[in-house]
Amino acid sequence: MKREMISRLAHADHPIAAPLDDTSVRALLDHGIPRGDERVLDLGCGGGEWLLRALAAHPRLRAEGVDISEASLTRAHEAAAELGVQDRLALHRQDAADFASPHSFDLVLCVGSTHAFGGLLPTLAAARKHLAPGGRVLVGDGFWEREPSQEAVDMLGEFDDLATTVDRVIADGWTPVQGHVSTRQELDAYEWAWTGSLSAWALDHPDDPGSAQALAAATTHRSEWLRVYRDTLGFVCLVLRAS
Repeated sequence: MKREMISRLAHADHPIAAPLDDTSVRALLDHGIPRGDERVLDLGCGGGEWLLRALAAHPRLRAEGVDISEASLTRAHEAAAELGVQDRLALHRQDAADFASPHSFDLVLCVGSTHAFGGLLPTLAAARKHLAPGGRVLVGDGFWEREPSQEAVDMLGEFDDLATTVDRVIADGWTPVQGHVSTRQELDAYEWAWTGSLSAWALDHPDDPGSAQALAAATTHRSEWLRVYRDTLGFVCLVLRAS
């Protein structure tokens, strides 16, 4: 079973691929889209869940999404058609780091996809290229809530603590105008949904060739979460304006 399919099954009950509940997503979008007629870009949009919610809430909004996954973009297109917002959504299948557009955007999103650019600051550098004057960036990334084990660093990569993360963003020429630190409830709900959805699918499809692999992936992920990084990893979303 391909990694992309495992991710799709794991996010079946939590379509926002980040530890945020619906209220937090709505609040962040409200801060990122103050007028309702903005042009929005999501770099690494996956199935387009952020864009679909923004388009549904703002009938004058126009949005574009970029992702390398054809299957994810197909799902986004189908969901947009069901919502009746497909005429205001453009989707591009390509590496988000290589995306170029003839126009700028009032809001540039990248939540949980900073790895596609090599980290938080490279992501902000890429977003800046697409940002209209006075525009905003909504970025989401991990941070260490406490000193991590070497196993956690090897597994998840290099992060800073929250204060240092924000300091680095400010030093890079950005001013936070809003933010959200995921709660323990949001973090746990995301991980339980990820592992639970994948496990349930495997149990419901015992004859599928990928069933054993899906169940093993869920079991491994659950163990890593509970034993390695549950008490260490945090997640922060920042709404930023260029200083």
